[in-house]
Amino acid sequence: MNQKVKDYLVLFGVAGIVIALDQWTKWLVRENIEFGTQWLPDWLNWLSPYARFVNWHNSGAAFGMFQNGNMVFTILAFIVIAAIIYYYPRVEDTDWTLKLAMGLQLAGASGNLIDRLLFGKVTDFLSVGTFPVFNVADSSISIGVVVLLIGVWFKEQQEKKKAAGQLPQEGEKPSEGNEHLSINSEQS
Repeated sequence: MNQKVKDYLVLFGVAGIVIALDQWTKWLVRENIEFGTQWLPDWLNWLSPYARFVNWHNSGAAFGMFQNGNMVFTILAFIVIAAIIYYYPRVEDTDWTLKLAMGLQLAGASGNLIDRLLFGKVTDFLSVGTFPVFNVADSSISIGVVVLLIGVWFKEQQEKKKAAGQLPQEGEKPSEGNEHLSINSEQS
């Protein structure tokens, strides 16, 4: 199988699972919780001051920011989705954190885009404390950013170790990288 096809299978596999979960949970909320109300199972009532399910709409960005920007965010979602699909196969095979982050970002953008196209607004339903109400797609975008930042941090740490001679350079065998360390330590 072509490597590009395999790459896209991973991207669309990750995104597909998250989009399905996002759309299913939004459907459950729209069908079972009246708009503007909240719900928690009786056995979780103790969580009510801190977390609850609500049925709320959002015509702006994630977490209720920039309300009434539906058209702008619809266009922006198409641009983000196209950029991810274009750029994804160009990512190094070893950069799994970037690939995962892109899959999560694609899922989040697509999940909320589906709502915007079908309903003209996004269904939000997770309410935690005083934080703005959000949904699975919003969470996917946020988690994708965190995964991306962690991946960048790890990559920077590896580059620092390579620069300090603690990791073998590309194309160098691990034992070669350690030989010069032992020679240097014998000389001192």
